Amino acid sequence: MVTYFHQLADWPHFAWKQDLLANLLARVRHRQGRLIGQMQGLGFRLREEAVLHTLTEDVIKSSEIEGEVLNKDQVRSSIARRLGMDIGALSPADRHVEGVVEMMLDATQKYGEPLTADRLFGWHASLFPTGHSGISKIDVGKWRTDAGGPMQVVSGPIGRERVHYQAPPAPRLDGEMRAFLEWFNADQGYDPVIKAAVAHLWFVTIHPFDDGNGRVARAIADMSLARSEDSTQRFYSMSAQIRQERNRYYDMLEATQRGGLEITAWIQWFLECLDRAFDGAEGVLATVLAKAEFWQRHASEHFSPRQHDMLNRLLDGFTGKLTSSKWAKIEKCSPDTALRDINDLLARGVLQRDTAGGRSTSYFLAESRSFSD
Repeated sequence: MVTYFHQLADWPHFAWKQDLLANLLARVRHRQGRLIGQMQGLGFRLREEAVLHTLTEDVIKSSEIEGEVLNKDQVRSSIARRLGMDIGALSPADRHVEGVVEMMLDATQKYGEPLTADRLFGWHASLFPTGHSGISKIDVGKWRTDAGGPMQVVSGPIGRERVHYQAPPAPRLDGEMRAFLEWFNADQGYDPVIKAAVAHLWFVTIHPFDDGNGRVARAIADMSLARSEDSTQRFYSMSAQIRQERNRYYDMLEATQRGGLEITAWIQWFLECLDRAFDGAEGVLATVLAKAEFWQRHASEHFSPRQHDMLNRLLDGFTGKLTSSKWAKIEKCSPDTALRDINDLLARGVLQRDTAGGRSTSYFLAESRSFSD
């Protein structure tokens, strides 16, 4: 029978080898500080754009880790509306998107406030506003009861499931969560980036909810990272990096939860993943600067609201290829109007036509093809 580390007598007294982590932690903290310094030097509007881009990615990628795809325009609009950012026309967001955004912003914008059971219940209710996960009804805003059996993380077809992990039984949850929250809200004297790694692992191990535990765990980690910077502004996305490394992420969780309470390997992976997340932030910085430079070059030109919106979408990283039919659908105009908009931009040298041609002719920004790839 498999033994999980929450079954050990010393649980939850985690230990790690600080000397093995010291150089990696120092490098991560240096890059973290340098990134914040770069972003602070951008000026308000560009910094605001970088924050919006990062928060949008964070929400989308955290959901994708769990196999859920959110509408990017809805997420971006929901964040902008809540933070009072002016991004032009806002897309209406469904209540599920609003709930995910609400949880993430509560964690990162109010990072200094205590984390409580009631606050976590509110986050969970935001994630599941209908009381359902898919078509399954779940307990929302309360700890799980295990009424349908033990909480397990499984994969594979019915009848041949593989159990990756089994969480502590429901009767232990009040005590488990009380201990976790007391620890999270107290100052143990070690680095808050290390605390983010431990908090993520500890919470997802308790697995106190029927569903959404991974997303809540990552929100808690983001909250601790915000504390490490003493800032509400987010310039990198840990969730986006974890999404890229999803298989390794689950492998590390499974190996750690089946091992002992010495968790140096988990913290090392977390720090290395965070370090790689800073690479993504440098990409965000490059995108924001390129966008600003584009509009500066075209400051004297007039663009219709449709053209302005679509150019911004291309600058932000349009998914797939831009065709006239996509233009018409997104901008809610006729195909003829879409083609006139496109031909005008082609004539001005702002857009270029893909050389492949054919019935599905696509277009990309003349300055950089990478925006449409």
